[in-house]
Amino acid sequence: MKGAAAMFKKYSIVLLLSLTILSGCSGGESAQQMDYDQTKKMVVDILKTDDGKKAIRDVIGDEEIKENLVMNEEAVTKTIETTLVSDKAAKFWTEKFKDPEFAEAMAKSLKTENEKLLKDLMKDPDYRKMMVELLQDPAIESDLKNVLKSTEYREHLSQVIQESMDTPEFKKKFQDMLDKAAKEASANSNTKSFEL
Repeated sequence: MKGAAAMFKKYSIVLLLSLTILSGCSGGESAQQMDYDQTKKMVVDILKTDDGKKAIRDVIGDEEIKENLVMNEEAVTKTIETTLVSDKAAKFWTEKFKDPEFAEAMAKSLKTENEKLLKDLMKDPDYRKMMVELLQDPAIESDLKNVLKSTEYREHLSQVIQESMDTPEFKKKFQDMLDKAAKEASANSNTKSFEL
């Protein structure tokens, strides 16, 4: 008996809302008196009350409702397949990545995570062992040597070095190294002159 009374109380506000909406949609006199905007305002006002919020919480907390809301693994897999892996999705992402601003934003958002992942992997002994084994593979070693000897790679490396030398940081470090070498050379020549 108590269970039925609790159930009735639990859904009474939801039923009241449903009846209000239905009466607003019916063709009687009440439909003429209460238009859509008034009905909407009344429903929103009811939902904002403590009783309305409690009714929504009770409905959402109901186990049967939860079971219907929770997606199963098959539904998630199907959704991913249809929205991310489909030809339409591939075309969408291809077009999006052609936009330089979008591509830059994505690269920035992924950079930190990728760096963290690589650092974590480099600390992992199994990953390091696998990388060493991979690099010691004769076929990989041969391919790597061919790449390093190629004209394209040498041109690319030359360009990277040139760009690095043009940066203010490199110029400052290089100037500091020259100053240090000049001081050391000067101190050595002074020492030798004293010995003579």
